[in-house]
Amino acid sequence: MHDFDLFVIGGGSGGVRCARMAASHGARVGIAEERHWGGTCVNVGCVPKKLMVQAAEYGAWAQDAAGFGWCGLEGTHDWNALITAKNKEIERLNGIYVKLLQGSGVKLFEARATFIDPHTLQVGDRALSADRIVIATGGAPIWPTIPGTELGIVSDNAFFLPSLPRRVVLVGGGYIAVEFAGIFRGLGAEVDLLYRQKLPLRGFDEAMREALAEALTAQGVRLHPSVLLDRLEDIGGVRRLHLSDGRQFDAETVFFALGRDPNTAGLGLDKAAVAVAPNGAVIVDAAHATSQPHIFAIGDVSNKLNLTPVAIAEGHALADRLFAPAHPRDWSFSPVPTAVFSVPPLATCGLTEAQAALRGPADIYEVRFTPMRHIMSGRCRKTFMKLIVDQASQRVVGAHMLGDDAAEMMQAIGVAMTAGATKQDFDRTIGIHPTGAEEWVTLRTRTRTVGVQAAA
Repeated sequence: MHDFDLFVIGGGSGGVRCARMAASHGARVGIAEERHWGGTCVNVGCVPKKLMVQAAEYGAWAQDAAGFGWCGLEGTHDWNALITAKNKEIERLNGIYVKLLQGSGVKLFEARATFIDPHTLQVGDRALSADRIVIATGGAPIWPTIPGTELGIVSDNAFFLPSLPRRVVLVGGGYIAVEFAGIFRGLGAEVDLLYRQKLPLRGFDEAMREALAEALTAQGVRLHPSVLLDRLEDIGGVRRLHLSDGRQFDAETVFFALGRDPNTAGLGLDKAAVAVAPNGAVIVDAAHATSQPHIFAIGDVSNKLNLTPVAIAEGHALADRLFAPAHPRDWSFSPVPTAVFSVPPLATCGLTEAQAALRGPADIYEVRFTPMRHIMSGRCRKTFMKLIVDQASQRVVGAHMLGDDAAEMMQAIGVAMTAGATKQDFDRTIGIHPTGAEEWVTLRTRTRTVGVQAAA
């Protein structure tokens, strides 16, 4: 008899959902979290980041209001007031996570958990055993391997800066980099964005990447593609970043946003004979089982699809499968809608144009326009929407958008695509006028066809 039927390592969104659902099915469940309940997303990720994006947007809205007859709305921003309000909200969410776990009957341990053997964990100063164990430790920011790297910051630090830096050099081209570029620029900082690729957001639809680069430039973010880092040094309190081509950038803050690696260091996975990939990711099968059939991994630590809602779905499904197999909940992991809270936001669901072309003929529908709001405001901000349709089945297999409210729209598009909607289903849906969203159902003219060679 073990101490627990299930023990979860990590109190982030996925681990908490798994623990709660397992306990609701009658299992004896323990969960350990060494840092803060809610994990990265709630504390140093998507939740506080979106609050800061919204803070940045208010400044632009105040400027835009003049186009609608409002005068004198522009003011100054109080960074400390923002951080204080953000911290208060995060503290509230932390409390909710604890209450949900306690209300479900889960035993909480605010301590680090590491493996002693395949069934035993060192949790703080206690050794605890469990029949099944779930690894849900998420990811950690990547630091570059250059001299002086300790002079920079990563995303975990950015949410607690004592003041708004007036000049920021951001290094990276992914979610975190482009989102914080919009935050700092919107709050008044000078921002240089450096990245290795030719365009930001590697892996996204190419046309959307190009449109985002244009939008960032229009916002005043200075873009520097195809760069390699050499070293970072302190020059009288100024951070000087040297590139391999000899260029230099001086800034108050150098922010490394180079992605995240699975957070498995020091867990003692070798003692449990749990296999990991070279980057530390826990290797799992389709049922999230590791090389040890009673040990599982969910969320970013398995490095499959690193999104908070996906981790939650994986945790819920695993708990059902282990402790209520007669009534499992079904989740769709293809397609998965997602959003980048850049300024403006970018949202996507399904295949990119390049991915669709590899599968065979696909019809592309695109539209670019200035939203009604910005016709009045005069702000240089375009909306770009794109549908990708499999020619044979006429199913919509990809949807992409850069522009205001993109994330809100893409959630509904995701429902339609999950249900197998065709282009004809979109065409026969009545639009809501006047909105940007109506463009999804009025895209009548095919822009081009791709993937013909793949079918030959």
